[in-house]
Amino acid sequence: MQEIEKLLPHREPFLFVDRLEHCDDNEIVGTHTFGADEFFFPGHFPDYPVVPGVVLVETMAQCGGAGIRQLGVLGEDALFFLAAIEKAKFRRQVRPEETVRLEIKNLRITARMIKQSGKAMIGDEVAAEAEWMCLVGSAG
Repeated sequence: MQEIEKLLPHREPFLFVDRLEHCDDNEIVGTHTFGADEFFFPGHFPDYPVVPGVVLVETMAQCGGAGIRQLGVLGEDALFFLAAIEKAKFRRQVRPEETVRLEIKNLRITARMIKQSGKAMIGDEVAAEAEWMCLVGSAG
């Protein structure tokens, strides 16, 4: 987790990437296991906990951002802010203790914008997929 914290500004309880497995100019692959103690499960839903779809999109975007940071494409002080989410589809529920494999494609990267698409996979099943755009800013 500490290595991921060097790549992302997110922290617990809102850090949803455990590790990066592969990272190149075209594709980023990472994983995250949603533990039974995640902050959202008591309310979503008490008798049948399910990872919210918006959290799955955030998880994919965080993995994409971590990969971009690891590639060193943008400056060290660059921050990425979600600006648009498109084509989001939720195909399978993600339950506590399941590990999601995040398969991210880099569609376009400029100094001011990142466009990516991704899939959140449980085994061979697609749990969620989406495209998103992040605007690039700085903390300064």
